[in-house]
Amino acid sequence: VTDVREVFRSWQEGTVIRSWLLDLAVNALDEDEHLDKLRGYAQDSGEGRWTVEAAIDNAVPLPAITASLFARFASRQEDSPQMKMIAALRNQFGGHAVEKK
Repeated sequence: VTDVREVFRSWQEGTVIRSWLLDLAVNALDEDEHLDKLRGYAQDSGEGRWTVEAAIDNAVPLPAITASLFARFASRQEDSPQMKMIAALRNQFGGHAVEKK
């Protein structure tokens, strides 16, 4: 795929794939087509950590939140296009801070 933004835009209009997150991804790509202005870094405010710790203390499986927390940690290691999109989406839907280059 050479033009991710246009592929996503075509999904918005031409298929049965409808998604608020897809709309937000297109918005983010409209603002910065290659997401060059931000780092793929997801902040860790602590809620995920204490949730996972409580799950461990109570022997409750919590694979989705645990994976999400670990993805935040991974975002601090390498600046990948995938993590840039996650950072952009978090900024779009919740106003979460993004790290600029």
